[in-house]
Amino acid sequence: MNYKIIALLVVCIALVAAAGCTGLQSTSVGQTSASQDTSNVRLSESKVAYGDSYAPVPQSAGVPAQSGSGTSAVDTKIIKTAFLTIEVKDVPGSVESLKNLATQKGGYISSTNIQNSYNNRLSGSVILRIPAAEFENTLEGVKALGTVKSVSTQGQDVTEQYVDLQAQKISYQNQLAQYNEIMKKAVKVEDVITVQQQIDRVQTELNRLEGRLKYLDSRIDLSTITVNLQEPEPVGGETGHTFVSTINEGIAGFFGMIDAIIIILFTLLPLIIVGGAGYEIYRWRKGRKGAAQPELSEKK
Repeated sequence: MNYKIIALLVVCIALVAAAGCTGLQSTSVGQTSASQDTSNVRLSESKVAYGDSYAPVPQSAGVPAQSGSGTSAVDTKIIKTAFLTIEVKDVPGSVESLKNLATQKGGYISSTNIQNSYNNRLSGSVILRIPAAEFENTLEGVKALGTVKSVSTQGQDVTEQYVDLQAQKISYQNQLAQYNEIMKKAVKVEDVITVQQQIDRVQTELNRLEGRLKYLDSRIDLSTITVNLQEPEPVGGETGHTFVSTINEGIAGFFGMIDAIIIILFTLLPLIIVGGAGYEIYRWRKGRKGAAQPELSEKK
């Protein structure tokens, strides 16, 4: 009987000890895991504050990552441009017509230039910025101004570039928000300075991307049409006779002839020198022969 009681007590003590060890082990594991999580968060924050400026911003900084709503499904982005050369009877009047056409289509004139050529023919160039939806209709209106000499159109697909810039913008926005959250927790002056440097760097890149996106939006939303205007050549070629032009041509011909004489003179100068020397030698020898003949006659 005593042996049975003693055995029963031993079994009870063993069960209690096993239960206690299990509880202690689970508690120890939980504390260790929690300690590792806390140290990881602190390590991530310290890496942002002190780490390399190109290190990625941790997602555990307390700010959820922003999701971009426009990068997964973006419409095709096309930059449309056109270049036309048109022959018109009245260049200034055609420029005014182009201004009215651009206003009617919801666009504007970017620049104009009118100049007079050497033969009193006017020419000019006009750059129109037109909404992309009115591109084709505006082209037809421009062609109706006169005789089309040349026309070319281009469509540049910048969809991939646009999507990439949007993705970079969202990434920098997330980084900026996370750095601002870390700044709120910074206490030391050196920590504040380091985080502020990161904020300035990210803000600069973000501004650059936003400027690039605005430029692409402007080129995509407003197509560019460049129109070169020129007046037709007068019948019979250039304008008729003028007294002043005749005098100028005569003066030019006179100086041209002098130039030709100088060129010929210097070209033949060696021959003239050799010929003159030979002629003098000939005269000298002929003189000597003439003087020798009287002397022979006297001797005879």
